[in-house]
Amino acid sequence: MRGVGTVLFLVVLATLVATGARRWRIPAPSLLVVAGLAVAMLPGAPAIHVTPEIIGLVVLPPLLYASAEEISWRELRVVWKPVGVLAVGLVLASAAAVGYVASVLTPLAWQPALVLGAVLASTDPVAVTALGRRLALPPKVQVLVQAESLFNDATSLVLFKVAVGIAVAASAVSGAGAGGQFALLAGGGTLIGAAVAGLVVLIRRRTEDPVLETVIALVTPYAAYVLAEAAHTSGVTSVVVAGVVLGGNADRLTSARIRLQLHAVYGTVVFLLESVVFSLIGLSLPGLIRELGDEDRLWPLYALALAGTLIAVRMLWIFPLSALLQWKGGQRRTNWRVPVVLSWAGTRGVMPLAAALSIPVASADGTLLPGRPLILVLTTSVVVVTLVVQGFSLAPVVRRSGIALEPDRTEREEARARLSLAEAGLRRLDEIAELEAVPDVVADRLRRALLARQEHARERLDDTDNDPSESADHVYRQLRRDLIQEEAAELQRLYEDHHISDTTRRRLQRSLDLEEARLAGA
Repeated sequence: MRGVGTVLFLVVLATLVATGARRWRIPAPSLLVVAGLAVAMLPGAPAIHVTPEIIGLVVLPPLLYASAEEISWRELRVVWKPVGVLAVGLVLASAAAVGYVASVLTPLAWQPALVLGAVLASTDPVAVTALGRRLALPPKVQVLVQAESLFNDATSLVLFKVAVGIAVAASAVSGAGAGGQFALLAGGGTLIGAAVAGLVVLIRRRTEDPVLETVIALVTPYAAYVLAEAAHTSGVTSVVVAGVVLGGNADRLTSARIRLQLHAVYGTVVFLLESVVFSLIGLSLPGLIRELGDEDRLWPLYALALAGTLIAVRMLWIFPLSALLQWKGGQRRTNWRVPVVLSWAGTRGVMPLAAALSIPVASADGTLLPGRPLILVLTTSVVVVTLVVQGFSLAPVVRRSGIALEPDRTEREEARARLSLAEAGLRRLDEIAELEAVPDVVADRLRRALLARQEHARERLDDTDNDPSESADHVYRQLRRDLIQEEAAELQRLYEDHHISDTTRRRLQRSLDLEEARLAGA
């Protein structure tokens, strides 16, 4: 019962903090980590011990899948070269630098220091996506940051397995052997993820049941992960590939009603899992610290040094790479705004924590693996530092860099698209009307609706050049909201006076809610 109570407490705490973060426009992962730390330091707080199975099997697959679904195929094809350089080269450089600094500064020998470097080498897709979700980054920059964090998993996993093999069995691994492991992890995970996505496409094209569609969407990431891990390949890569493939085909697989339902269900699942997992990171740190020995009392300085090393290596890698790419592109002056944002977006999160927790307790000869408690503390501490420091400051860095998309630009782009859609509908309606394939009364009704949408889009285009608070569209939305509130009150009065049934009340209330949501979205 105590375990159930702890889980319920975590869900309630995480939901409250994440809801407050959204209301106050604060990065939710950063605030959740701080809240977890604060609760863990209270007297009588339960000791939280996170297992790798909970992180790897329960939490990661749906969060990775949701992140991968957001990636655009079109933008990914444009940035695949820098993504490859970052996903392989930067991971290797970060692991080497962190391993060296850890072996020099901390009590860790070079073998466990190498394990720590492999654990912290890659950025975390869950943290990066959660932090970047509310930033108005240009599409290419957003895809570059997300794709790097999603596709650097194979490199970090190979490094981690090699480092653990050296630390546990004291065995050397050749370059050819490491290359073979990388091919198995990345290639095998890619094939299994693509196969799972293909099977899901075949199933979803043959069903229109909303419940079954929802179950398939929830099961897909777990199926991709479990099958890949059973085949000793990368489960993370499999989930990412399945998410990218299915995300690019989502509009062609289901109806609008099912897409709305899936969006609502998956949004709820992702919200709860993200909230709980980032709270767990903060809650677990004090318990891990209590397991340290006296020789590890300088762990805060070690953690700050390692976090600084990761940031410095990332900058030293990205800035020259960006300058080289811009020089090859023929630019006379180097633009440093995008490299600054990319350098500061390299947060760590759930993935390093899961890797650190999976480190064996004992070596091959049965003795306890030296340095494991310190590796866990340093990994969690670096995750907390990057989430708090970089998480809270990433939005100001994006704003000061000047690369964030202005709201007016997004508004104009959407209004132009709406105008084009209305004009396309009018053209098709004229073609049908000329063939006399539709009654005049129906054609007139459709034409009036399309003309109203066309006029609305033109008004929004005009409003972007004027004060939006004085626009006719703004006044209309305000008045319509007031009218909806009055209609909702009248609907409640009809129900309380027994003029309508509860079923009718619910249907009409849903209709009013949908219209109010459309007005809020506009």
